[in-house]
Amino acid sequence: MQRASRYFGWIGQPIAVASLGLALVAPMTAETCTTQSAMAAADRDAMAAAAQGLAQKVIANDADGLRAMTIAEFSRDFGGIQNLVAATSGKLKGAAPVVEQIYVLDASDLKKNPDGSNGNAQFFCSLNKSPAEVDFSIPGLPPAKYGFAIVEAQGVPTPWRLAFLMEEVNGKWQMAGFYPRPLTAAGHDGLWYWTEARTLVKNRQPWSAWLYYQQAESLLNPANMIQSTHLEKLRNEQSTAAPPALSSGISSGTPLVVKGTDGAEYHFTSLGVDDSLAKEKVDVTAHLKVDQLGDPVAARKRNVDAMTALVAAYPDLRKNFHGVWIFSEVPGQSPYATELAMSEIR
Repeated sequence: MQRASRYFGWIGQPIAVASLGLALVAPMTAETCTTQSAMAAADRDAMAAAAQGLAQKVIANDADGLRAMTIAEFSRDFGGIQNLVAATSGKLKGAAPVVEQIYVLDASDLKKNPDGSNGNAQFFCSLNKSPAEVDFSIPGLPPAKYGFAIVEAQGVPTPWRLAFLMEEVNGKWQMAGFYPRPLTAAGHDGLWYWTEARTLVKNRQPWSAWLYYQQAESLLNPANMIQSTHLEKLRNEQSTAAPPALSSGISSGTPLVVKGTDGAEYHFTSLGVDDSLAKEKVDVTAHLKVDQLGDPVAARKRNVDAMTALVAAYPDLRKNFHGVWIFSEVPGQSPYATELAMSEIR
């Protein structure tokens, strides 16, 4: 379960990573960022220790201990964070947390909007006096001094990134946001999927390439709100290589229409990737727009027919993915999901 956050939109949605060289579109003004190399040793050690302590409590599923280190606003209503921590810790038993990056994000002088609401903060962090930057754009941020820490949970089959927004409260760092994300899918990292996507483009397998680019971005981009020169290059490659049917994107208003052998039309509102089954390859996910779900037998048959039509229309999917998930959706109702391995799709 995710929980609304006044700082980043959603707890569970991670943000910036230094290795990506993040660079957002610059506003007219910006708050102050201090990278770890520019910090005083005592300040750097204190923030790193706080981040290490938070990560250790996440790995141990120590909800009470984590709650004691959380700002009052979230500590009072801790259920969403507690669920997220429990779901994350189950994947990290025995992991060793290693602090990778820390930043001080000083928004103490951030001005409120004319209507009294909190303003949007922009932090531009130059790395070691190089052209590389890691930049943060945080909507609705209350004036205060913040820190951001990136901790890698290492030594487990699937390494994770545990990112924390922290706020300085009475001289101590307290958690103000938690953003976990796996760093690999089906045993491969984001750079592997990016490289494979380029190979698939050369081999004229555009549908698989488009989805591999999507998987690469999911692993490399800590949050949708972040922009970077590296990720912009990835998106440009994906856009250039996209099949014509995907060049303008797909949505509920402009679905991808695929016909089955019997002439039935299937309206797909999104295509994505999924690693929840932890197989040797990731799965394709497709959301199907329907007028009504119907009984389970009819709903499953429609889903199977839809995935059969999808794979028949774009056969390169068969060799590059483990299987297909279909989610039939009607507004206001829970979706009906069906998953089959490619070997089961006729």
